[in-house]
Amino acid sequence: MSTATAFPSNPAPWAEVVPGMGPVTVDLLLELPDDGNIYEVVEGVLVRVAGSGFNATTIAIELASELRNYTRPRRLGRVTGADGVYKFPGAETGLLPDVGFIGVDKVALIADRSKLLPFAPDLAVEVASPSQGPDDMAAKARAYLAGGTCLVWVIWPTSGHIDVWHPDHMAGPALTLNISETLDGEDVIPGFTYSVAGLFADPLG
Repeated sequence: MSTATAFPSNPAPWAEVVPGMGPVTVDLLLELPDDGNIYEVVEGVLVRVAGSGFNATTIAIELASELRNYTRPRRLGRVTGADGVYKFPGAETGLLPDVGFIGVDKVALIADRSKLLPFAPDLAVEVASPSQGPDDMAAKARAYLAGGTCLVWVIWPTSGHIDVWHPDHMAGPALTLNISETLDGEDVIPGFTYSVAGLFADPLG
């Protein structure tokens, strides 16, 4: 008998609960077959996340490349892509940011690099898909911050703005950047800046 009804509500409004699954562990994410879907575990519930369209995935790759080019020569930490699983301490929750970053001190704590990252990212970047609304992405940003993430960027490709979230400002984004403003790595990636206009620009014209 399906145990999906054991969960009265979806703990991850940015995704959909996978039916017919009882409580699971985050480790399951490394064992699932590659069926073309993206999965996360939130409070022991397996959820399916919407895939990315062309704009979203190219924006994520562009930002990941800029972050890597800045942090690698400075030995500040490591940048991860959309399949990197971060398991939050003290909770059966594992999220996969479109782009993640962990500082060098956390990198040194990873005993087995073939397994999950055993903590939340220092920076989490999410590029919203058309099916994800402001309330959905606010819930995901708060999940990151509650898990220990210091800085969250939620990118909205359709409207061309970016919400910046901080742990001390859980009610809503600490600020929203428009096309004329600049992303700032703050204390998480000191010195890193990147123009919002540049992120959304089409290099092919």
